[in-house]
Amino acid sequence: MPLSAEGWFANLFSSRAARDGKVLRRDLDHVDRYVGRERYYAELERRGFHAVENAGQVVIFCNQEPIRITL
Repeated sequence: MPLSAEGWFANLFSSRAARDGKVLRRDLDHVDRYVGRERYYAELERRGFHAVENAGQVVIFCNQEPIRITL
């Protein structure tokens, strides 16, 4: 795992899934450890991405499409 925030973001968003506009899943403990929530939220907003959190995990939608939650 990269130790810097820049390295963490570079690793995350250079993945094939991110480049293809798909979804990523990460542990929120890793977000907190490597970049912090404020910086993480700011980066998602800068990119126009959305995310949902549940049970200590975050799912990041690497596109700008609307999100619909189905039950």
